[in-house]
Amino acid sequence: MDPLPNPAPLASRLRNTLVRYHSIGDGEWRVAKKTKDATVWRKPSEEFSGYLYKAQGVVEDVTNRIVDHIRPGPYRLDWDSLMTSMDIMETFEENCCVMRYTTAGQLWNIIAPREFVDFSYTTSYEDGLLTCGISLDYGEVRPNFVRGFNHPCGWFCVPLKDSPGHSLLTGYIQTELRGMLPQSAVDTAMSSTLANFYSDLKMALKT
Repeated sequence: MDPLPNPAPLASRLRNTLVRYHSIGDGEWRVAKKTKDATVWRKPSEEFSGYLYKAQGVVEDVTNRIVDHIRPGPYRLDWDSLMTSMDIMETFEENCCVMRYTTAGQLWNIIAPREFVDFSYTTSYEDGLLTCGISLDYGEVRPNFVRGFNHPCGWFCVPLKDSPGHSLLTGYIQTELRGMLPQSAVDTAMSSTLANFYSDLKMALKT
């Protein structure tokens, strides 16, 4: 198990990586799924042998409230159907923490429940916010879970210029689920999970 990293340089590196993903040209992405709430694209990841996914949709609410529902905190467990538990293990400052969370089995349990330990960082970006994370090799792996790994991931949330009560939410996700899994099952699950994330989030914000 690694010791906890120094948060400041890790946060800075993570932010720079996400900003770089955010500037990748449209031509490099391939559409993976499209719903009324979101479009999901993918491209080969530079970090591992799977894909980097990009998801985007307009969400009817202000930026701060949307990000409060996404980042580690009391809201996330209430509405995210994939997440089954979440504990904040360490807090460095208000916008920086290490959390451990577990996810439900997917695809009729072909994908068994997973556990992740992530460093999470939320910062300003343009007129909005960026909340991002990366997995750490930290803490004991609990029995009955496979430990997954999130390569740099994050959500950009910025207000729409012509409609301030709406925000454009763009996510970049590259999750290595680990364990013995057919890649096609992982790819199907990822696209659907990201599309469902938007519909679940929209429903939660209305309540």
